[in-house]
Amino acid sequence: MEMEKTPLVLRRVSLATAGLFVALLSPVAFAQRGSGDWMTNGFDAQRSYWVRNDEKISKASMSKPGFGLLWKVKPANMARQLNTLTPPSLLDFYISYRGFRTLGFFGGSDDRVIAYDLHLSRVEWEKSYAAKSNRMASTVACPGGLTANVTRPTVLAYRPVPTGSGPGRGTPAVTIRREVPRPAPPPPVAAAKPSAPAAPSPFSPRIQWVNALTGDGRLHSLYVSNGEEPAPALPFLPVGANAHGLVVVDRFAYVATQNSCSGVDNGVWALDMDGKSVNKWKAPANVAGTAGPAIAPDGTVYVTAGAELAALEAKTLAPKGSYKSAAGEFTSSPVVFEFKGKNLVAATSAQGHLQVVDTADLSKPFAQSAVFATPGYQAGGLASWQDPSGTRWILAPSGKNITAFKLGGEGKLEVAWTSRELVTPLTPVVINGVVFALSSGEFRSDSVKTTVAKSVPAVLYALDSATGKELWNSGATMTSFVHSGGLSAGDSRVYVGTYEGTQYVFSFPFEI
Repeated sequence: MEMEKTPLVLRRVSLATAGLFVALLSPVAFAQRGSGDWMTNGFDAQRSYWVRNDEKISKASMSKPGFGLLWKVKPANMARQLNTLTPPSLLDFYISYRGFRTLGFFGGSDDRVIAYDLHLSRVEWEKSYAAKSNRMASTVACPGGLTANVTRPTVLAYRPVPTGSGPGRGTPAVTIRREVPRPAPPPPVAAAKPSAPAAPSPFSPRIQWVNALTGDGRLHSLYVSNGEEPAPALPFLPVGANAHGLVVVDRFAYVATQNSCSGVDNGVWALDMDGKSVNKWKAPANVAGTAGPAIAPDGTVYVTAGAELAALEAKTLAPKGSYKSAAGEFTSSPVVFEFKGKNLVAATSAQGHLQVVDTADLSKPFAQSAVFATPGYQAGGLASWQDPSGTRWILAPSGKNITAFKLGGEGKLEVAWTSRELVTPLTPVVINGVVFALSSGEFRSDSVKTTVAKSVPAVLYALDSATGKELWNSGATMTSFVHSGGLSAGDSRVYVGTYEGTQYVFSFPFEI
């Protein structure tokens, strides 16, 4: 493993200092710990790519000097075709026997899971699995090995929408210098009635997991603290499946399979982690996008395949209904969001349209844009967010840029802005009113040799979410393109993994 730190070097914080800071936190902070973490591909079960609050990132801070490469690392990992690292799942505040930790869990293409201490930029633990798929022939479409993101169990409910425009709650250990007033002690709690179950204490120990789906089709449940597995991995998929969008909710794991790799049906799979049974929905065509199935707060699973947006029952994956696109096959995974009391689903289609559907009525589109994207462009996924005024936004990669839409109450989609030109842009991330857009630099082809020869280095951009104005860019920092390592973000950091195996971490300098 090669490690390099930049002038924005991290410095060790003593346990005593961190403990003093934690003593100033209100119990509410503990009760909500992890609620803002990047848990799975696309941030949440709805695949919104929207980090609601952040302590440091804002339009004002990104307009000033300071944000840049914090550190980079190249883990020991063997590339599988164009696959290297998956975007990390994050845990911004963890208390263990070793003290306070901010952890990131990265998936390696050769069936590897690596946990990093993100403050100290060092390996916390690492697990490597010798899967059968590593001995199988592979192609760009069917690379084998670990193809799905690692994930942490998440919730179905929508995350709270910020009501103000200022910075939100960040990780307590990010900035130690500022003064934080000691909160008033919590009011006394009335004794519970004997028949009522006691509410769980926010200070009670609880087991936290990270889940990984290796190339042999088994789902691993690892302790976040040390990577140990207290129980054998569960059979989930056939060996050699090309899986995307792993997400765990209510002790059920969901994932999509694509490209009929190793003869595995394309579709969505659900694993009961307690009953150890597997259910499957077979898709009528190849599953679209890279974000995976999106899950609404009621548990309904949405997936795009061919020209169909399918709604599936939670856990059983029995079909509940579907929307049929009249604008060509879908080219992105769906995103689910709330809008004026409605649960809506959006995805892009092959003719270059953005389509929005009301989950209560799948017979017709709720809204549809004019042609805005390069026909046939595989967008991967979409981002959606709501600004403090209540306006709902949808951000879509469109071939050479990012297009930002506003959704009107009458079901109208208005193009608000279009970004500067980008090379094969991936799904952007929205953080506290700032859009991070990635020009992946990838020249897409069916040949690794051609892709590597014709691709250019990736560049990360920070844009004003209201206007698309460029606030910052990473310049020549990254030296390779991005294929499997899209964006992940949290705790004032943005993560990008490139084809040649380097993980880049961008942020503000750590303050002491």
